[in-house]
Amino acid sequence: MKTKTLKTIQTISKIGKVLCTIVFIFSLIGAIGCAVGLISLAVIPEGFKLGGTTIHGIIEKSSDINLGMCYTAMGMGAVFCAGECVLAKFAKRYFVNELETGTPFTFEGAKELIRLGILTICIPVGTAIIAGIIYGVMSVLYKNIGEVNLSNSVSVGLGIMFIITGLICRYGAEVSQKNAEKSQ
Repeated sequence: MKTKTLKTIQTISKIGKVLCTIVFIFSLIGAIGCAVGLISLAVIPEGFKLGGTTIHGIIEKSSDINLGMCYTAMGMGAVFCAGECVLAKFAKRYFVNELETGTPFTFEGAKELIRLGILTICIPVGTAIIAGIIYGVMSVLYKNIGEVNLSNSVSVGLGIMFIITGLICRYGAEVSQKNAEKSQ
């Protein structure tokens, strides 16, 4: 018998699964778009021409962005999007498994949630480090690359919340196991 609270948790898990799928798809599109942009910019440095005007020229004049900043932004964007793809896959796996078991209060589910919390902290920090390296290399190779802010405070807070929630779910699994042993 499902309680009202468990039904709410299951509904949230269904929504989480859908949102993770959406985030994965958009992040994948972003990563591929950045990679295609980098490759096309490297292969055709002057860019595509439209009536004697290059797309690169239009971008430089209208948005005051130079070629180095384009390379930097696309490289960093690809790294951040790839990190989000990985994180979305792990989160979706948690939600799918939680929906299959029917409760978040299992030892395996708690372990997955704690792992998701650790990944939610580590992956964005790792992508920020890689993006920082890309920025550093590109700022040496190209002049006038703008400042970039690589803050990850939200992912750290969210990761800690997942870890704490995982511990609460583990406690719930322990209580459930003890109650099942008493009733035998």
